[in-house]
Amino acid sequence: MSGQETIGFVGTGIMGAPMARNLAQAGFGVVAYNRTAAKAEALREHGVAVAASPAKVGQAASIVITMVPDTPDVLAAVEGEDGLAGAMAEGSVLIDMSTIAPGETRALAGRLAERGIAMLDAPVSGGSWGAEQATLTIMVGGEPETFERCLPVFEAMGTSITLMGPSGMGQTTKLVNQILVAGTCASVAEALVFAAAQGADLLKTVEAVSGGAAGSWQLANLGPRMAQRDFAPGFMVKLQQKDLRLILEAAQERSVPLAVTSVARPYLTAAEAMGLGEEGTQAIVKAMERLADVRCGRTARRSARPIALARPAHFPSNGSISSLGSGSKNESGSCARPLPSPTGRGSLGCSSRGRISATGRS
Repeated sequence: MSGQETIGFVGTGIMGAPMARNLAQAGFGVVAYNRTAAKAEALREHGVAVAASPAKVGQAASIVITMVPDTPDVLAAVEGEDGLAGAMAEGSVLIDMSTIAPGETRALAGRLAERGIAMLDAPVSGGSWGAEQATLTIMVGGEPETFERCLPVFEAMGTSITLMGPSGMGQTTKLVNQILVAGTCASVAEALVFAAAQGADLLKTVEAVSGGAAGSWQLANLGPRMAQRDFAPGFMVKLQQKDLRLILEAAQERSVPLAVTSVARPYLTAAEAMGLGEEGTQAIVKAMERLADVRCGRTARRSARPIALARPAHFPSNGSISSLGSGSKNESGSCARPLPSPTGRGSLGCSSRGRISATGRS
């Protein structure tokens, strides 16, 4: 593939914008569209052309990427009014990098094949940080020949790229990823709420357990953010909610019980009900804090001192949490109404007394 081939990009939000920038920086011509035009316009300074509709993108590019929130958004971009399908030429490729239902992916790939358009489903993991740094994990479903053709495109955005099998297997693998992510993130939040209730230093706790059997990407990256009350999104609560809905629907179709995932989801539901849908998934800790009447946080002494952590393979490459920031978002502490308990018993009340621990105060 020529580095000068034009790549279309539909959906330039928190993930899509840095992915499109990385394609342009890799030498590809890029033409982008976003429903909120200002988000696409901001890419012009990075050499990205902006189109007025998905159809205009489809006319300009032989490979088009979609990166939008949910299944209906993909279908609208591809088959809706001024959509991609009617504008893309025979022999072109659609790469859907959104996370959507595997069955819908297979059906869409079949309809596009009738038009002579190949399709890859290639959802990603790594959050906005991975998108910014071009270190995404990309899980691909589709034909091997199409995958090989598009591999240079993937390499401009990610570092771990795997062809998982035929159409739909990229999406299936992403849902497996999200089962692991959701359960682990909930466990990290629960563990830190427990530690805070015991008066533990949360950053030291994360440091101590990260080098052992409990170590994980979620603990290494989101544990310090929870402790430092940094809820800026790498991946939003509302999108994790959507992914868990897809997972549980797919599991029900095959009669697969997912007990842990089913327990983790109500905490995200509670976080979304608290108005935290656009915060990072680490904000799940706030729902757990309400149940326990404990606030995870930092002491003044430690607020400006990032710690150097042990570096298992899943840790950030610089071996430090200094890049995680000091906490760009803080909740107001107010509560408009009680929330249903994730356990189904009682409610998530809004405590007025709070509790002071060794790691911060409410």
